[in-house]
Amino acid sequence: MAANKNLAENPYERLANAIVLQAVADYRAVLKKVKHNPGSKDAIHEALQLEKFFRSQWYEMLTKVDGEYLIRRLQEEIRQSESIRGNKNKSSRR
Repeated sequence: MAANKNLAENPYERLANAIVLQAVADYRAVLKKVKHNPGSKDAIHEALQLEKFFRSQWYEMLTKVDGEYLIRRLQEEIRQSESIRGNKNKSSRR
């Protein structure tokens, strides 16, 4: 029955998932910083470092999720959430 164990119960799988999820959270946060302060060299550098991670062989060892796909999705998520928030603020001023 040990072979039927859920992969999520594997401590190495949990660690790999935690690493990827932390990188996703960090990338979301830094994309927001870049959006609000496009001239921030530190934020841009951090975003580029995280993109490098999502394109790395180490990342590919941690997950099967395509890194390029993830980068695009997160960038789009931030674009949409920020524009939606901006629209809500404009409509609440009326």
